[in-house]
Formats: sequence, structure tokens, C-alpha cells
Amino acid sequence: MKKVFITLVFTAFILLGCSHTSTDDLTDTQPLPTLVTYNNIKSTINNNCIFCHSNPPVNGAPISLTTYNEVKNAVQINGLVGRISKQVGEAGAMPLGGPRLPQNLIDEIIQWQADGLLE
Repeated sequence: MKKVFITLVFTAFILLGCSHTSTDDLTDTQPLPTLVTYNNIKSTINNNCIFCHSNPPVNGAPISLTTYNEVKNAVQINGLVGRISKQVGEAGAMPLGGPRLPQNLIDEIIQWQADGLLE
């Protein structure tokens, strides 16, 4: 009887302790705003870029990303979209040394560019 109880407890522990995580679970399915503005992407920049791209830039960052014009110029001139779109380990991938941004945040910056880099 004791063996049956232990087996049931063990089986319940195994079954209840398992979780299911897939890439679908990690993807934000919220649609992008109809028109993306700088205000929509500002928190992404602040949370992922400002650590190095402050004013003045630190840790070897070449530019600051603290204002609308700086971020706009980074997209237009410095290839920001290409750099955040690279895979971890690729030369020039950003954020440097960190995990790649989730695709939905990259897509939002791409949409901001497509919408005309609106403030």
C-alpha cells in the first residue's frame, strides 16, 4: 500500500511539475498600433539601449539614444534596425552582450520606420 501511495505521489509530482513552453508562448500576439510613433518605441529604447547609449555614451557606445532625433538618426544613418535584427553572436548585434530583443519589439521599431519615424 505504501508503494502505491509513493508511486501516485511521484506520478502526480511529475505530471503537475511539468510545464509547456514553446515559441508560441513567448510571442506577443498583440497587434501593433495602427500608427507607431516615437512614444510607442521609447520604452524599448530606454529599457534596452540607454545603459550604454546614454548622454554621454558609455561602454564604447558610439552614439547617444536619449532623444527622438538621436534615435531617428540611428535608424536613418547608423543602421539601428539592422543591428537589433542580427542574431546573438553576429558582429554588430545589439544589445551588445545581451539577449536579442523579442521580435515583436523589433517589429515595432521597423513599423515606426515604415510609418515615417513620427515623433
